[in-house]
Amino acid sequence: MNGLIHPILALVFAPLLRGIINRTKAVFAGRQGPPFLQPYYDLVKLLKKGAVYSETTTWVFLSGPLAGLAICITCLFFLPFGNLPASFHFQGDLILVVYLLGLMRFFTVLAAMDTGSAFEGMGASREMTFSALAEPTMLFGLAAVARKAGSFSLTPLMHEITPGTWLASAPTLAMVIAGLFIVFLAENSRIPVDDPNTHLELTMIHEVMILDHSGVDLGYIEYAASLKLWILGSLLIGLAVPVRSGTPVIDLLSMFAGMIGLAVVIGVIESTMARFRMSMVPLFLVGACVLSIIGFIIQ
Repeated sequence: MNGLIHPILALVFAPLLRGIINRTKAVFAGRQGPPFLQPYYDLVKLLKKGAVYSETTTWVFLSGPLAGLAICITCLFFLPFGNLPASFHFQGDLILVVYLLGLMRFFTVLAAMDTGSAFEGMGASREMTFSALAEPTMLFGLAAVARKAGSFSLTPLMHEITPGTWLASAPTLAMVIAGLFIVFLAENSRIPVDDPNTHLELTMIHEVMILDHSGVDLGYIEYAASLKLWILGSLLIGLAVPVRSGTPVIDLLSMFAGMIGLAVVIGVIESTMARFRMSMVPLFLVGACVLSIIGFIIQ
């Protein structure tokens, strides 16, 4: 039963993280900002609307948003939430989760290419280029932690990350978390890698791929993006907040507080930093990969 807690929490509270980010940015800008529940209102509005399709699109375009959402929901059942176990776990599920996220990106890119738009093709090309640099960082980082924990399954891996583990392997864990945090920003299209609110055509990455989606399809994409934010955030906070009390309520509250803190940190970063130039993004991701590799080596 405990294994179902994380999927339920994610499905209910994932959009709230985006609301916290937007509200934090509003505070820094001196505005009242939208309510915390604004992402929920937006999702309901989109799901009530009809969708418009280009004559050039096929079933590939239709399947992209739904496949992305289904993959995100599937990932939740293989992810622990701190000390709370995953619904399903086995040796190697770490690699499965990483490749499921890659499969989600594959469907998004295919849907963008199916429109026949050179503009969306440009965004798809950028997305694949940057993902080729982000995925090794994630794999090396999680492999470094798995090597320390002695398991390639995420549930026992997270259970082994305790305050004692941090005292014994602080440099390794710090480098891995730094690398994963950069990947977290890149994979979720956040500043300084991308801007989810941008309308500058030549600098768009993820948003350009979903320009032709509307109505319920766009609602699926936005909800899947919230779930992806939660998925990668839970991996990051599970390593950075090693509360393993054995009491589900305490472990749950500590992880939830960590997720809220992560959303606030993202809002602060986006309020105090500008986007990198496009040519700087690969260097940024390569630096993250180097951190993960060093963390893997210095066990």
